[in-house]
Amino acid sequence: MLLVKNGTLSFFLREVIVPAVRSRTENWRRSLKQIFERGGALEVTLPQYMCEGDESEGAPSIIWRVRILSMNDEELVVEIPSALGQEFPLEDGVALVCIISVGQNRWMFHTKNLGKTSVQSGGHRDAVGLRLVAPKEVERCQRRNFYRVSTMGLALPSAELFPLLDPATVARAEEANRAAVLGASANDPLVASDPSVAGKISPAPEVTSELPLVGPVAQGVLMNVGGGGLGVMLEGGDAAAIGSHHLYWVRVALPPHVQVPVSAMARLRHTHIDSSQRTYAGLQYEFPSGAEHHQFVIDQLCRYVSLVQRDQMRRAG
Repeated sequence: MLLVKNGTLSFFLREVIVPAVRSRTENWRRSLKQIFERGGALEVTLPQYMCEGDESEGAPSIIWRVRILSMNDEELVVEIPSALGQEFPLEDGVALVCIISVGQNRWMFHTKNLGKTSVQSGGHRDAVGLRLVAPKEVERCQRRNFYRVSTMGLALPSAELFPLLDPATVARAEEANRAAVLGASANDPLVASDPSVAGKISPAPEVTSELPLVGPVAQGVLMNVGGGGLGVMLEGGDAAAIGSHHLYWVRVALPPHVQVPVSAMARLRHTHIDSSQRTYAGLQYEFPSGAEHHQFVIDQLCRYVSLVQRDQMRRAG
């Protein structure tokens, strides 16, 4: 405050009272309710890293976006995770991790699959969903790694995007990818014990997966799968390379259970840049050579999820 008195400038400091800022973590209940009321979605995944010390033993986590169908203080009912028209086989009692995302704010919490149920959805029709244990508390994710909290960090699968220069070369690359993945997976113990769960894999000669005619690769991470496509996050020069092409050859790495990256053609549908200048690319799978590779990609994703659950049950046991 500035005061003029008798031609003299005098300065006074006045105490400024700043209202207490509530922790953003306290807003998660309101955010979760708003997501439900607006028909929004949670992100759900199978936990791999129960603590930072386990990271060397885990596998990357596939994240699904699922709509909240109903909720109360005890349970959340969400859509059954699916991709490319196929529901993922989640076992009753399996441990899950949910992520609440609102803008740049993310909260994570542990939950458990309580099994399927039927709820009335829009239009007065019944929808089948999964019952999850409702959270009592959550933890806000770190800003620099927005899928990490103090008790757990999720590792996301790597994804490579190659600008596709000649779609006519895709069919041969699809066939080579099927042969490479199946050949590398032929000795998996789950294949011998239960081929249906394993994605209908039969022994095949191991070959090197080849590329169609493509441009330079952009490296990213797989953020989510669902519907008919996937979301990939890219940074730096890799992000700058996205947008000049519409068709991409996409390779998703799912080690150690799927030893060769699963590859397919995808069309870029949209992009947006977040506050950290990372580029999110939404892509939709396309299968120009027919249904065989479409089913192959579904089978490998389902096989991976089955094997991750198998590992989790073994640790629990």
